[in-house]
Amino acid sequence: MNTDIDKLDLNKKNKLLGHLFGFVSDERKVRFSEIISLRTRHLTIILEDIFQPHNASAVLRSCDCFGLQDVHIIENKNKFDVNPDVALGSAKWLTLYKYNNSSSNTESCIRSLKEKGYRIVATTPHKKDFTPDTLPVDGRFALLFGTELEGLSTEAIGLADQFVKIPMFGFTESLNISVSAAVLLQTLTNRLRNSSVTWGLNEREKTNVLLSWAAASIKKSDLIISDFLKKNPS
Repeated sequence: MNTDIDKLDLNKKNKLLGHLFGFVSDERKVRFSEIISLRTRHLTIILEDIFQPHNASAVLRSCDCFGLQDVHIIENKNKFDVNPDVALGSAKWLTLYKYNNSSSNTESCIRSLKEKGYRIVATTPHKKDFTPDTLPVDGRFALLFGTELEGLSTEAIGLADQFVKIPMFGFTESLNISVSAAVLLQTLTNRLRNSSVTWGLNEREKTNVLLSWAAASIKKSDLIISDFLKKNPS
């Protein structure tokens, strides 16, 4: 989000949101209202060095479809590229965090999420692993995915708190990463929404996300926002 917007208090942000909504169709505003009530940050995704555009884009699409708001992207050796034909615009509705400025981007990402209260769940076979049906969903948690060829790094596995795997019953040992993400998210978000856990966004989070959605829906929104801030100084 615009750094000038970040500095605004909640009341001023809501005024800006009302101003931006004046440029958004009624139909889209109704849709925003429906979707924002179903968004969650209780569960998030971490992608470590995922570089195949098709897989990267398919994961983003699944995150949007199952109501996740945040995706954390670690770029160590590989840059994260999105295929617009696969993502179908899903990236603009998500909040993407990229970690690529550290000597250890994996550790930077995981440490940051742990400080925010997230439990890190590595998606890799392990002797003490959970399944999508048994993984605890009561506290905030992040699913950590690696590349199909190499999997997660040793560092990522060492920093994980828990492990989850999808039971397999065939000759092939693993699913495509985008399929794995979709399977896990379908089961875990369904369990979460049927639990007593408070998984939705709070009012400040809703406002911030709606501001980003409104801006993504309006042509030259940066100019409209800049004009509003000039006329309504903090």
